[in-house]
Amino acid sequence: MNKNQNTTNNNNIRLFSLNSNKELAKKISENLNVPLSECSIKHFADGEIQVDINDSIRNDIIFVIQSTSNPVNEHLMELLIFIDALKRASAKEINIVMPYFGYARQDRKAKSRQPITAKLVANLLEKAGADRIITNELHASQIQGFFDIPVDHLTSLMPITKYVKENIDLNDVVVVSPDHGGVKRARKLAKELGDAPLAIIDKRRPRPNEAEVQHIVGEVENKVAVMIDDIVDTAGTLTVAAKGLIDKGAKDVYAVCVHGVLSDPAMDRLEESSITKLIVTDSIDVSDKLARSKKLDVISVSDILSMAIENVYNGKSMKDLFGGN
Repeated sequence: MNKNQNTTNNNNIRLFSLNSNKELAKKISENLNVPLSECSIKHFADGEIQVDINDSIRNDIIFVIQSTSNPVNEHLMELLIFIDALKRASAKEINIVMPYFGYARQDRKAKSRQPITAKLVANLLEKAGADRIITNELHASQIQGFFDIPVDHLTSLMPITKYVKENIDLNDVVVVSPDHGGVKRARKLAKELGDAPLAIIDKRRPRPNEAEVQHIVGEVENKVAVMIDDIVDTAGTLTVAAKGLIDKGAKDVYAVCVHGVLSDPAMDRLEESSITKLIVTDSIDVSDKLARSKKLDVISVSDILSMAIENVYNGKSMKDLFGGN
């Protein structure tokens, strides 16, 4: 992306950042050479949210950057209220850029009488007035089907591959999927690393946010294990998996997780774990966590999201950003 050129010669593109991830929004703004438009989000004493858009946006094409990360419900309500404000202000097109889609883990009924909350969130976004969703590494790609509007589901494979190639000796690498559901993601990374070998961890969950390693399928002895997953929350599963890999003879364990939710006690677990480095993207703002651990690294998805915005605005193909099959 040429950062010295405008995305367009027209002035009807507007870029807004809500409260969840302002640093990422600034990077995207700089990449596109499109300034962030001004808005204010205020909270009443009882927690109600009030939104004000400072300038006219009539007939403008809008891109709103907001991850529905912690505090999830507050950031979701900010987004829904802001979409309503845009719609009532006669925006021509409302595109929502969600680097992290909260509630994505509730994508099905795991047992009787449970909601499918990811579908509910999709309904809310559509009803509020969103015309398109641009998101990154959904927990389950099928969530795209919960929407009746276009959904651009991006992959973070490019920056992840770049980090691994620049920081890890590829001669001894084995790419590890922490469970059966992540094999497709791990296989893609292995291919990008020159068809690196693949290993799969067979685990069971006796309780939520807890895991036990049953078996490791594949050779990890004397290897540098690069474990890849979409989300790290409390880091219980990740740290148990890392210990299992070390116990099986792995020399080092690097964990790459796209979305660094990092709820307590994740940082303490990371410090006490066998993990050499945990790499997350800035889809969620983790700036407050960086000072707490030298084991944590952050890579940016700003270039991918910037290209997606540019392609959507100019009506170009998004194929290269989807990561193939």
